[in-house]
Amino acid sequence: HNLEMKHLPGADPELVLLSLQYEELERIPLSDMTREEINQLVQELGFYRKETADAPVPQEFQFAPAKPLPILLPPQAPTTDGKTSPKWDKEERPDL
Repeated sequence: HNLEMKHLPGADPELVLLSLQYEELERIPLSDMTREEINQLVQELGFYRKETADAPVPQEFQFAPAKPLPILLPPQAPTTDGKTSPKWDKEERPDL
């Protein structure tokens, strides 16, 4: 699910991981890998393999890459005790 193969003649094969905003996160060269190693890599990254083409996809696998995205650190504001605290709650994810 959420994995698309594009054949580019003459180009070395690589896996390109994109964020929800289609920003490139990582490129993984595949030239020296076997089909089994590539399948294992995709599984380790957390992508979901459907049993059939029309099978439903569990909610936790709806958004690829399934590997957690880095969380942006919130801006820090000084407090009266000299420590810093985030300007938004821990639960908020400004990167989404």
